[in-house]
Amino acid sequence: MGTGVPASEQTSCAKGDPQASCPENGTEAVQVTDCPIPEDSQPQHEQGYSSAEDSGQLMASYEGKAKGYQVPPFGWRICLAHEFAEKRKPFNANDISLSNLIKHLGMGLRYLQWWYRKTQVEKKKPFIDLINSVPLRQIYGCPLGGIGGGTITRGWRGQFCRWQLNPGMYQHQTVIANQFTVCLRRRGQTVYQQVLSVERPSVLRSWNWGLCGYFAFYHALYPRAWTVYQLPGQNVTLTCRQITPILPHDYQDSSLPVGVFVWDVENEGDEALEVSIMFSMRNGLGGEDDAPGGLWNEPFCLERDGETVQGLLLHHPTPPNPYTMAVAARLSADTTVTHLTAFDPDSAGQQVWQDLLLDGQLDSLAGKSLPSQKGVGIAGAVCVSGKLPPRGRQRLEFSLAWDMPRIMFGAKGRVYYRRYTRFFGPDGDAAPALSHYALSHYADWEEKISAWQNPVLEDRSLPAWYKSALFNELYFLADGGTVWLEVPEDSLPEALVGSMGQLRPLLQEYGRFAYLEGQEYRMYNTYDVHFYASFALVMLWPKLELSLQYDMALATLREDLTQRRFLMSGVTAPVKRRNVIPHDVGDPDDEPWLRVNAYEIHDTGDWKDLNLKFVLQVYRDYYLTGDQCFLRDMWPVCLAVMESEMKFDKDHDGLIENGGYADQTYDGWVTTGPSAYCGGLWLAAVAVMVQMAALCGAQEAQNKFSSILSRGQEAYDRLLWNGRYYNYDCSSQPQSYSIMSDQCAGQWFLRASGLGEGDSEVFPTQQVVRALQTIFEFNVQAFAGGAMGAVNGMQPRGVPDTSSVQSDEVWVGVVYGLAATMIQEGLTWEGFRTAEGCYRTVWERLGLAFQTPEAYCQRRVFRSLAYMRPLSIWAMQLALQQQQQHIKASGPISKRGTGLCTRPKHGPKEAMANPSLE
Repeated sequence: MGTGVPASEQTSCAKGDPQASCPENGTEAVQVTDCPIPEDSQPQHEQGYSSAEDSGQLMASYEGKAKGYQVPPFGWRICLAHEFAEKRKPFNANDISLSNLIKHLGMGLRYLQWWYRKTQVEKKKPFIDLINSVPLRQIYGCPLGGIGGGTITRGWRGQFCRWQLNPGMYQHQTVIANQFTVCLRRRGQTVYQQVLSVERPSVLRSWNWGLCGYFAFYHALYPRAWTVYQLPGQNVTLTCRQITPILPHDYQDSSLPVGVFVWDVENEGDEALEVSIMFSMRNGLGGEDDAPGGLWNEPFCLERDGETVQGLLLHHPTPPNPYTMAVAARLSADTTVTHLTAFDPDSAGQQVWQDLLLDGQLDSLAGKSLPSQKGVGIAGAVCVSGKLPPRGRQRLEFSLAWDMPRIMFGAKGRVYYRRYTRFFGPDGDAAPALSHYALSHYADWEEKISAWQNPVLEDRSLPAWYKSALFNELYFLADGGTVWLEVPEDSLPEALVGSMGQLRPLLQEYGRFAYLEGQEYRMYNTYDVHFYASFALVMLWPKLELSLQYDMALATLREDLTQRRFLMSGVTAPVKRRNVIPHDVGDPDDEPWLRVNAYEIHDTGDWKDLNLKFVLQVYRDYYLTGDQCFLRDMWPVCLAVMESEMKFDKDHDGLIENGGYADQTYDGWVTTGPSAYCGGLWLAAVAVMVQMAALCGAQEAQNKFSSILSRGQEAYDRLLWNGRYYNYDCSSQPQSYSIMSDQCAGQWFLRASGLGEGDSEVFPTQQVVRALQTIFEFNVQAFAGGAMGAVNGMQPRGVPDTSSVQSDEVWVGVVYGLAATMIQEGLTWEGFRTAEGCYRTVWERLGLAFQTPEAYCQRRVFRSLAYMRPLSIWAMQLALQQQQQHIKASGPISKRGTGLCTRPKHGPKEAMANPSLE
């Protein structure tokens, strides 16, 4: 191996090693006893919560005794030696039944033609690539980076493995040179040097790889993560804490493209110890962006306000989006910072390894490196060293920052500036200042993170899995291809801005925000899905939600009459009609905001849910923020989109009809005539229009929508209610009687907006509760043993609806929304039991942590990794908070399972303005 350390002092994962007992396959699993399950996660029989053991299997192979330094009890915890037994595959054509294959044959042929033209002729990446799905990699951990400045994901085994630096575009690759390495010295001699990685790569072979994963674990509670390494035979425990500034209601630090790594080294022996941690980083990812060469590194030192930061700048000038990466460390009175400016990351790595091995430091040559040659890689390293007395502890602090201030999307039509440039400048020289700021402020960030999270974490009525899910699912707000940009003055047309008084000041103050539908479904601000995910945004960064809503309003009032052939129907129609909510605001590989509706499968101008979801979100946002100017600005847009929606009520009975194709967010599930889902959204939106009309003093509109609501309620009940639930639709097909898990979505939003009961009741409470109980009985309990959440569609005879490619799927974000609806109606136990199935399946069984998919089936497959919709878990938190407020206002709610309770009607008020967890 070439370590230069005596063999007796080296540790490996070899069977029989007395210093590193690492079981191989067939060895009895050991249940860790000194990392006990927190008391709060024990069975909550009084509450009726699940008694399943949290993270038991994920930690079963952990053999160490170390608990780590200040690792919290709650979160997602996994031993680095864990292997997920189930290896699923992405959904593809082979998974479609013959009957559904025949139904979609035309679409398949058109898609293949379109895919060939897009990839082979235009040389672009498809917005949805059904041919080359992202393969399963059960490796991801908390991403680094704030909101909108790009992200870098560090996997739970320590690898830097997912990159989103160019806006909205992902590179899924592990960069081997990006590692932390520990060097221990006693009595002036190096006794132990190890790359803190379980990998055994073919490059950098002189390094000591193959860390024993049985003596290390990872713990994630986003936006922080901890990795604990017990070094067998060394009496040393390392705890690496990863911190990212994700700070609710903070519109400055939350935008910074930085992450901090704090290493707490504990010397448990009776001998003094010198410790060094080396952070090595490749300039670029080693792919085609690096191939032309011209990359270079240079050391820097920045002293400001009594704090000194030293490190390396890795300059990556490749167009169209050049950037500089900074690897840095904080210099303190009892630490030393050294560096190696450049080494070849594709070599054996002997130079850097021996340099560290010699004295626990690097050579720290001054000056810049030479630019890299074509086809030759370049990397650098920063090392922090300190001394520990016997039984002592030392802290070593690193930061990783990247400065890509000016960006262009794929079409290269316009230059944008990222949000953080408002605070650190747009010139591309901010990496040192970002590093210094991060290392000087991370302690303040942690205080704010704790103040935000602790009320949930300390709530003994909440199960441990929920505490993990609530915070860890937030990863997507930063890692969803997210951009947060300054708004160019010339991008706001006067003709449209004039009718919305708050639009210009709000966008210019808080910027423009967009995130992808999914890392594989590359469309910004997909609105039918944002309907579910938006709870996280409005509760934690409400100004960004309002900014997004103004952008959607602007796009609604525009049109694009360019003709497009849609893949599902083969019909040609305009890309975007006026006064219709767009499906999305564009593809990052094109020119978002300027060219909307990247989605080419259906003509969404005829979708039944988009307009309704805009109206419902406008009122929900008004209710939760109390922003009356926003409501006044949106009122004319709501009128316009509801007028467009009226044409779908063809028989004028007050209830819209679906068009006999998949004309809503379930874009593979055909709906015909009046339907539970779209009909319920319609009635809820009409009810909201009545409320908004009253608030805006529009008596005529109020009377009009009140009349429609009265007729629509009667029609909805008569046509769809069957005594146990609302039928899927009114077609003559067998699926008409399917039990849809999402049938109460309209009621969900009404309750979240302080409506839906008493004078504002739209759906009879007893019927809503009965429908939810039926869903729980059939879609949850009768599906996969009640352990996988709620299947989208279930036939009344107790088998999943297989009439479409989506009806027998579980949609994680829909399940969280369903759980919130159950909580709102007093079915709290059922709500938690339903949502728990998704968390256990995704995070503990399938190994899809930090890549929660849109969908999975009972067997074999998943679909669309890393998806927006699961952010809807924050609707559960809102429901719980509102429940507590109702308890305080009106005494205890009714017993579990009845859902029959009277609660006071609430309007917008200061107490609900920012329903965060602070």
